[in-house]
Amino acid sequence: MGADLAARLARVANIQTLRLVHEGRKSRKSYEVTIWFVVEDDTVYLATAKMSRQWPRNVLKRPWVTLRIGGETFTGAVEPITDAAGRAHVADLVGRKYWYARPLIWIGRAAADLGLSKDRSGAFRVRLNTASTAG
Repeated sequence: MGADLAARLARVANIQTLRLVHEGRKSRKSYEVTIWFVVEDDTVYLATAKMSRQWPRNVLKRPWVTLRIGGETFTGAVEPITDAAGRAHVADLVGRKYWYARPLIWIGRAAADLGLSKDRSGAFRVRLNTASTAG
């Protein structure tokens, strides 16, 4: 990853939300949603409490996305994180950044671990293009 991209990610890491531009899995229409995100080193992670939402379903089918964070624009490909350790790591990162969500994350994990509910959450890694443009 280039130093310029790393510096840009560091500048936007503490912003609360990003605009995710993605393509509809059937319509191929462009959609834009505001969601939480976390940055760790050179990686942007996205998480959802509900994989049945439209944006996770769409990016699983059509992974090329644009991320608008502050005045920056990044492009890349989304890939799901399916292993338990990777998903737990992203949940921990989300809990650190969005501290007020920690109780909900903990309760959701505990309920799933106890078999009281099904874990419907998901986590994604965005492989950024090194040539992502500034906004």
